[in-house]
Amino acid sequence: MSSLSARDIIAARAAQELRAGDIVNLGIGIPALVPKYLEGRQVFLHSENGVLGFGDTPSEADVNPNLVNAGKQLVSTLPGAAYFDSSLSFAMIRGGHVDVAVIGALQVSAGADIANWAVPGKAVLGVGGAMDLCAGARRLVVTMTHTEKDGTPKIVDDLSLPATAFGVVDTLVTELAVFKFQGGKLTLVELQPGATLDDVRAKTSASFDVGLAQAVA
Repeated sequence: MSSLSARDIIAARAAQELRAGDIVNLGIGIPALVPKYLEGRQVFLHSENGVLGFGDTPSEADVNPNLVNAGKQLVSTLPGAAYFDSSLSFAMIRGGHVDVAVIGALQVSAGADIANWAVPGKAVLGVGGAMDLCAGARRLVVTMTHTEKDGTPKIVDDLSLPATAFGVVDTLVTELAVFKFQGGKLTLVELQPGATLDDVRAKTSASFDVGLAQAVA
């Protein structure tokens, strides 16, 4: 069993989906942990608040309170980083210039639909850039815990929460498993360390295909 927290297990595995040279937008929450696990790969991190080329959390000596990611967390910048206003940042997203978006979710459906912006009856700050990223990014990697805190599955046949976008998820990473949408079907392609196929089946309400590379008992 990994010594990492569930959130770090997810972020570390999501980082493996990123290739050198990719322009990558990271959402708030679990996606913001991804820079810790890039292992020296030259990935260009983009934030909708207007920066391209940021890095991990800075040391205390290098903190600049004006340099933050979309979640208002302090970040460092790498050589060659660029700054711009939000309108240009969103033009990059809407113009298809972001290779990968890594975002969190409240639910993902068997049809690659995503809900990540509102829970009925609960106050929210706003939609943010999620809809633009779902529509504009060339690949969408979703990171989320496999279930709610009460054990309710978050991978479902059909969304019960307000949808952000339909049919857009390429890869889904949880602390238990990695899914790909292959031929339009939700397909389990990898088990996280310590997880079993029975674990995944018990905690997933959506139907899915099994395409595991590793042997499963």
